[in-house]
Amino acid sequence: MENVKLVCKAYGSDSFTTGQVGGNSSQGNIRPIGSIMTFGSPLLMTFCKNCGEVASIKVDNPKKFP
Repeated sequence: MENVKLVCKAYGSDSFTTGQVGGNSSQGNIRPIGSIMTFGSPLLMTFCKNCGEVASIKVDNPKKFP
């Protein structure tokens, strides 16, 4: 998605930023189904800086999944 020019569907803006859900704790991280002992991986969200409309959700470290 890095090479794609994003335009917000709700606001019409092209001003986006990326934030993270999760991170240093397991709270908010995505984990493999049935695995309660792993921390999983944070989710990265690219969203409109004007209205917050999410354009992309990406798993930060997909190699943690079988």
